[in-house]
Amino acid sequence: MSKTAMVQNDVADFKPVAKQLRVDIIRMIEAAGSGHPGGSLSVIDLLTVLYLKFLRHEPKRPDWPERDRVILSKGHACPALYAVMAYSGYFPKENLMTLRKLGSPLQGHPDRLRLPGIEFSSGSLGQGLSVGIGMALAAKLDKKDFKTYVILGDGEIQEGQCWEAFMAAPRFKLDNLIMILDHNNGQIDGHVDEVMPIDPMEDKLKSFGWEVSSIDGHDFAQIEKAFTQAQKANGVPHAIVAKTVKGKGVSFMENVIAWHGKAPNKEEADRAVEEILNA
Repeated sequence: MSKTAMVQNDVADFKPVAKQLRVDIIRMIEAAGSGHPGGSLSVIDLLTVLYLKFLRHEPKRPDWPERDRVILSKGHACPALYAVMAYSGYFPKENLMTLRKLGSPLQGHPDRLRLPGIEFSSGSLGQGLSVGIGMALAAKLDKKDFKTYVILGDGEIQEGQCWEAFMAAPRFKLDNLIMILDHNNGQIDGHVDEVMPIDPMEDKLKSFGWEVSSIDGHDFAQIEKAFTQAQKANGVPHAIVAKTVKGKGVSFMENVIAWHGKAPNKEEADRAVEEILNA
């Protein structure tokens, strides 16, 4: 099984990488002058473990037919995805500073026509899981063993299309589909449990026929265990409901809705980076 050469095998390896990727997120959004730090910082630990240990991919050959597929349905958190892709070797790290710049392949939302390694141009929320189901179904029909990972935000699953997808995946026995919910309880309009409550998500997904892992999305041992369990083909799709903190790692951003889609200025970015590196 071919994978990236940067696979990490020990839980202790993940923390320093995720710390550096948090710095990259802050710096690229600062340079862009716009972006979404809150949800990028909440999802980065999950993406770090996925890309460094579990994902079957070849960064130098992003169109490799046997690769696992990744869909970041919450496309506004693409700084996190770009950071881990650069670390994995899809493109030079210095390109991160072109985020949202005219002509850059690093658009404000992932664009599969501009950046090799992006599977789906996301950002119109609520669509990613449906596309992921299509990819997982295609793998079954073609007798391929690749897996499809879909990362959802908890605000976007207030949309009805997500619930149709939640029903469809078990119906088609898509045990090659893994859904990761970045459950940080924050969306642009406020806290999810105040705007439109979605919990208890675990019970709802189980009632639809999903296997569910409920974890702390910043505990690397729990993340690793959940992804390990999700690799097992047992006839049902697997959901990882990860409780996370919006803006994780930066004290003045944590759980503050204003940082959903606001770029830090230089002073704020410097302060954020200092906190991350000294944590």
